[in-house]
Amino acid sequence: MASVVLSEAEKVYILHGVQDDLRTDGRGCEDYRGIEVETDVVSNTTGSARVKIGHTDVLVGVKAEMGTPKLEHPKEGYLEFFVDWIPKVRVLEDDEGSKEIELSDDPYDCMRLNVEHVPCIVTLSRIGHRHVVDATLQEEACSLASLLISVTSKGTLTCMRKIGKGSLDPESIFEMIETGKRVAKFLHLSLQNVLSQEESLGKKRHKIGFLR
Repeated sequence: MASVVLSEAEKVYILHGVQDDLRTDGRGCEDYRGIEVETDVVSNTTGSARVKIGHTDVLVGVKAEMGTPKLEHPKEGYLEFFVDWIPKVRVLEDDEGSKEIELSDDPYDCMRLNVEHVPCIVTLSRIGHRHVVDATLQEEACSLASLLISVTSKGTLTCMRKIGKGSLDPESIFEMIETGKRVAKFLHLSLQNVLSQEESLGKKRHKIGFLR
């Protein structure tokens, strides 16, 4: 799970801190590192986003194109990948009954997909008798088992997976699930607030870009 090697003294120091709800970087057990989110950072894509957590910096771009419906559903369209926005498509019909598809090239001429039930994945790592979210590499080196749970904005648990060679007792799993639900709800709310704020600014918002 981790790519760092710690001495026993360092592991004891981290473990004792976690028991007192004080991690080496000053966070509590249920605190995430600072998360930066920025959308529309790549000009040659239909949509793009940049997310930065700690030293992890991720850039994602999405391009949309017209395709052919699947054979089993010839009259229905489909999306192969998850995106935040889809362009508006208008079907124009002339006097003779022939139809044409008009695709808007305005990035702001769009409608939002319903993401109400899209889950957020939270990783909880067991360290000693407690667990932490968003573990650092040093904390992962002190953990033998972690739990990945996906939770919707309504607090519904949709998936759960254990990783690591250690074991988790039923009581610990229940506690980790409840913690994950609380943290996921907060992440959902924070993310939605950021996206809504950027959307309200429209073309006037200041762009930072992937490279500073």
